[in-house]
Amino acid sequence: MPWKECHVVDERLRFIARLLDGEKMAHLCAEFGISRKTGYKIYDRYKDCGAEALTDRSRRPYRYANRLPPVVEQAILRLKRTYPTWGAAKIRERLRGELPGLRCPAVSTVHAVLDRHGLVTPRRRRRYRAAGTALSQPTQPNELWCADYKGEFMLANRRYCYPLTITDFASRYLLACDALSTTAEAYAFTAFERAFREYGLPRALRTDNGVPFASAHALYGLSRLAVWWLRLGIDIERIRPGHPEQNGRHERMHLTLKLEATKPAAGNLLQQQARFEAFQTCYNRERPHQALGMKVPGERYAPSPRPYRGLPSLDYPLHDWTATVTTCGRICFKTRKVNLSQVFAGQAVGVRQVDDHIWLVTFMHYDLGYFDDETCRLEPIENPFRARVLPMSPE
Repeated sequence: MPWKECHVVDERLRFIARLLDGEKMAHLCAEFGISRKTGYKIYDRYKDCGAEALTDRSRRPYRYANRLPPVVEQAILRLKRTYPTWGAAKIRERLRGELPGLRCPAVSTVHAVLDRHGLVTPRRRRRYRAAGTALSQPTQPNELWCADYKGEFMLANRRYCYPLTITDFASRYLLACDALSTTAEAYAFTAFERAFREYGLPRALRTDNGVPFASAHALYGLSRLAVWWLRLGIDIERIRPGHPEQNGRHERMHLTLKLEATKPAAGNLLQQQARFEAFQTCYNRERPHQALGMKVPGERYAPSPRPYRGLPSLDYPLHDWTATVTTCGRICFKTRKVNLSQVFAGQAVGVRQVDDHIWLVTFMHYDLGYFDDETCRLEPIENPFRARVLPMSPE
């Protein structure tokens, strides 16, 4: 049997017809699934206007309290056609001079008028593209650590293992080799914190541009892990995408790790971790290294003189105020929200006024970008971490 179609106007007509036949209002409202208030409203409309009152009425408001006057809207459109390259901010300033007696609309309102009439050309925001950094060649331990995930492999229990490895560049010392079940940054935090507590802090860390070391969609390609390293005073070096040879010493260690500790794979993560620990001891204390003059890495390495003591506090005495970035990556400015990036969630940033309606946002001693107090949209500047991320740059 096909579905029986009904229309809301037909239902109202049946409701009124049965009501006029003498049926009770309460019984009809319960049967039609409406409140008695709605039933009496439909009945009153029918008495006032007849059957035409049973059709749907427009829900458009009678008036708009903050609607822009037509003369102002026409002036905005006229100025845009006269100066097609001008944006909303410049048009607003020109409008303020032409109509001094009227309240000037906000920049966002001017932009909305232009957008509504198809006079705004969307501007594509520049997406961060990883390009690598200058790479140092230190000769002393703890000047540079290298980190990477060796390619995942399947264990005997058909679960994948993702080995996270950390080495010292100068001495080739294998600082950590953790069998992880995922590349999620939460597990990487734990592995790096354990290494920092045991060996101290390096001057710099070299990684590729993959997660969790970097993030292609975050501000300046940073990740939460990279922000944590910056807070600890660790510089960041990144190899160029598609050039693993720039981290060649670390990749060569991965080949030895693969041959000696993963073939065949262990039964589970705990058993595989026991293999990695045995390999780490052998690699650091027993296996001669040809590039070290047939010495073992343990003879060349010594812990860092910079101990790990957690994150230092952030203060901005030269700024107007300090804001804490929310979990969604924003800071609160009066009643507005300014989007930064989720990688800064929980971090304190400084905000300082540098010009009329223009504010500068700073993280540590790095300037992130500017925003105006009307649009509250952050405009990033050129990578502020360049001086730190490229410590050996000749520029």
